[in-house]
Amino acid sequence: MNPAEEYILNQHEPFRSVLLHLKAVIEVVMPGVDMKYKWRIPCFYDGKRPICYLNVSQKKGYVDIAFWNSEHLTVHLEHLITEKRKVVKSLRYTSLEEIDTTVLTEVLQNAYALKEKGFYKRK
Repeated sequence: MNPAEEYILNQHEPFRSVLLHLKAVIEVVMPGVDMKYKWRIPCFYDGKRPICYLNVSQKKGYVDIAFWNSEHLTVHLEHLITEKRKVVKSLRYTSLEEIDTTVLTEVLQNAYALKEKGFYKRK
């Protein structure tokens, strides 16, 4: 088992279920992406291009699916959280029931379509 899988499976509920669901949706929406273990969290890459990562905040009680190219995203911006971050935006979940699969899928599709874009918009 690789470290990214261990990270997911070693989480307490409800985080484990949320992470497993997010991973499954990511793999369906973006077939061929690789889950790597970077910065002690699961990160999803298409080749060398980072797309998103999963992070659990035990203290605050949520799971983030965060997007590196969020500056370019155009769908469901009202659901994306920045919270003291300059570049990265995320969808945040405290339980499996909170996940709106339509919103998640459409944001993942948007992020994947924009994978060639960088972190910042060039003016």
